[in-house]
Amino acid sequence: MNPISQFIKTSRIKSPWVLHFDCGSCNGCDIETLAVLTPVYDVERFGIINVGNPKHADVFLVTGTVNHRNKKVLKNLYDQMPEPKAVIAIGACGLSGGVFREAPNVVGGVDKVIPVDVYVPGCPPKPEAIIDGVVKALELFAAKQEQ
Repeated sequence: MNPISQFIKTSRIKSPWVLHFDCGSCNGCDIETLAVLTPVYDVERFGIINVGNPKHADVFLVTGTVNHRNKKVLKNLYDQMPEPKAVIAIGACGLSGGVFREAPNVVGGVDKVIPVDVYVPGCPPKPEAIIDGVVKALELFAAKQEQ
């Protein structure tokens, strides 16, 4: 592997860019997810940056219940992300559909549409749990890059 490729590979692990997508939640998980970017938790000091373009993202944070209207958007965002990538399902709704799982328009958790690497349970999960999920996803992301 040439030095430039090695530098890019190391940079993606040490400074991951995350894309956050809300499938349609109560916003509890979104507030906690965005709280990790505030000065209280400040994950940007570790190089983690929230981006709006899936083509620039390494890690995909997904919150909320997947329904028939947004499953195509979720899949499209996932497909636009470069390989390797890591997906984190956040909150009870992202894991299983949560309290809405019996609703007729609900598909279920994120893993019904795209493969999920890390699950962060809670309703809503604490910011510390979300940070732990991102760290776990980065370990998996590094292992995927080695392949």
